[in-house]
Amino acid sequence: MLQMRPMVLSREIERLNVEKIDERKLICKSDRVLGNGIIDEIYDIVWVDPELFQRAESRKAAQEVYEYNLQLVGQKRPYLLVGVGRWGSMDPWLGIPVKWEQISGARAIIEAGLEDIEVAPSQGSHFFQNITSFMIGYFTASNGQNGAFVDWPWLRGQTPLDSKKYTRHVRLDKPLVVKMNGHQHRGVIFKPGEE
Repeated sequence: MLQMRPMVLSREIERLNVEKIDERKLICKSDRVLGNGIIDEIYDIVWVDPELFQRAESRKAAQEVYEYNLQLVGQKRPYLLVGVGRWGSMDPWLGIPVKWEQISGARAIIEAGLEDIEVAPSQGSHFFQNITSFMIGYFTASNGQNGAFVDWPWLRGQTPLDSKKYTRHVRLDKPLVVKMNGHQHRGVIFKPGEE
């Protein structure tokens, strides 16, 4: 049996247009995105501050992320995970060496470039099966390539609910809206109340 819903499809395509958006409304923009659709239930952000992060201490940053993940999974609160370098890197000097269970509560993930070294992005390859199975948005936003960015000043301007040595946990009053166009591999993440 086949069900056709052309009116819904046309609205979905319209809503997934990620072009011509005022970038001041965005936390992140990327043209290397895995995922398709809209996520609008994220009120929490766990992020690794690139000004504090030290590549020699990447395992400690991974442990901090894991502690937040345990807490948020226990509270059934999906979150946006933002970090530098490769998530899940086998080489701790190239990113944050987490395993899937350490970030399993993330509903959307941003992988940003490192300031002091150019690292080829993983684009979710370490977790590809889980990302696709659980429909998690995965954004690669490296060093301004093709207009990609993470609004680090905005993140730093948010009052953290909790802080650790390398990581912060922010809880928002309004949800983030994540839009991903899987056909174009483009996506944006709106600041709360800006979509």
